[in-house]
Amino acid sequence: MQDYLEAAVRDVLTAPEARVDDQVGYAALLLAVSGALDEADRLVTQWQARTERPVAALAADPVRARAWAMLFEARGARPEWAEGMPPLDLDLEERRHAALLRRPVSDLEGVLPPGPVAEVIKRVAPSRPDRDRAALSDGDLARWAESAGPHPDVAALAATRALAPTLVAGSDPLGLREWAPTCAGALIAALHERYPPDLGTWPELIAEILRLRGGTAPPPASEAAIRSAELRLGAELPADVREFLRTCDGLPADVVFPRLLGTADLRAEDGVVVLSDPPVLLLSSGHVVEVDPVLGTTVHPSFRAALVRHAALLAQAT
Repeated sequence: MQDYLEAAVRDVLTAPEARVDDQVGYAALLLAVSGALDEADRLVTQWQARTERPVAALAADPVRARAWAMLFEARGARPEWAEGMPPLDLDLEERRHAALLRRPVSDLEGVLPPGPVAEVIKRVAPSRPDRDRAALSDGDLARWAESAGPHPDVAALAATRALAPTLVAGSDPLGLREWAPTCAGALIAALHERYPPDLGTWPELIAEILRLRGGTAPPPASEAAIRSAELRLGAELPADVREFLRTCDGLPADVVFPRLLGTADLRAEDGVVVLSDPPVLLLSSGHVVEVDPVLGTTVHPSFRAALVRHAALLAQAT
């Protein structure tokens, strides 16, 4: 699935917005039919927050809309993100889906571009049962998974009412459950890169970080405390570091960032100001250098840029 994920991330970063919606909608269903309902919910919730588009855009065709409806029924409730999905008559949709699964397909289906000629040729060309849909009609998950191919029709799978409870219970016919967090995380990271949040003022940025991580911030530092720290360091702090300290005098550590030092704990080592404990964030020539033993070294153009990136990572982990 690595090739699929790379293509999906590329589309989320660069493709037209309709294609972004299509990729996220497909990925969310792929996660859901793998038993990773929490990851599917996380991906869709982040897509909603970043794009602010109606959730119906994830189910633009009837089969996807039917798939989500059947999954919601099997779950026993709709998740919060799905409130905007239109309700469906599930008995009617079940009959329609059964007819779709039994419909024979032409050998030329999908070969010619849509149009009158394609419709005529499709009617006269030889037709045969579709083996993937036949497996779903028979309720044979193992047979469906064997022939599903590199881009399985997970919408047709989830829309099969008799199979939806098995999927929700975690049957994972494609064996993707352990891969699900990687898939969701990569797509959420791409969404954050394409649609970066506008975090506004320093109080708004700190409030967003605290909303994501929980907890409270220390009170603001006084101008006297900031000036005292600068005298001790032998250097004037950049304007954005000063604004951070005026907003909160440091921040405790969280799941993705070390403790940010307040005025009393800031220190200099070999002419470099240390902004965190452990010393991961270092101030040098106005830039902030982030030293990560796993991911390597990242140079941020400013302290604020480092915190904006931090907020994005927290949002991805939420």
